[in-house]
Amino acid sequence: MEKHAEDARRKAMVIDIDMLVPKDHLLRKIEKVMDYDWLYERLNPLYNDKVGRPGTDPVVLIKMVLIQHLFGIPSLRQTWRECDVNVAYRWFLGYDLLEHIPHFATVSYAFCNRFPAELSVEIFDHILNKALNNRMVDPSVVFIDGTHIKASANKKKFQKEQVNKAAKVYDEVLRKEVNEERAKLGKKEIEDKDDDEPPKGEKRCLPQTRTVECL
Repeated sequence: MEKHAEDARRKAMVIDIDMLVPKDHLLRKIEKVMDYDWLYERLNPLYNDKVGRPGTDPVVLIKMVLIQHLFGIPSLRQTWRECDVNVAYRWFLGYDLLEHIPHFATVSYAFCNRFPAELSVEIFDHILNKALNNRMVDPSVVFIDGTHIKASANKKKFQKEQVNKAAKVYDEVLRKEVNEERAKLGKKEIEDKDDDEPPKGEKRCLPQTRTVECL
């Protein structure tokens, strides 16, 4: 077994962080087509450079949330931790290897208190348009999210609805066993029904709710 020649974990190096990110990385493709000037113009009125300490670049905060959703990171706290150790994430944020990544509480505060509520929709629309214009998205198939919204559904009011009873998988086997037992007791066998349509039954259900479909 050959051991590694040298422990390079504490070896001092001068390196360009851009060299550490693969040329075909997803974040490189996104950064190539994205522009952020409109975001700075949109958010500039929300910041006051003359009062208090300088604020964190809002585009960096938005990029952190984008990283979270692009790579399926379960929480903003975990995203902050991943950005701290992931070279590609640091490159995307524009941070070097030693800079402190903005705390997840800063990101949360910005989206909850500083940024307008409609900003998330505006960012989504902008990214989607960029992706379509650069042929990064195939619009031939669209998946729609069906969100169910209650419409005057009163739990105390039920409606009766005719429903088909599902046939049992082992109906024939069960019928045979029952008839054998009835024969021992001297009772008449249960005959098969010749109805083509399955038997009907009733169920109680709440008033129908409407479905809102949205992209």
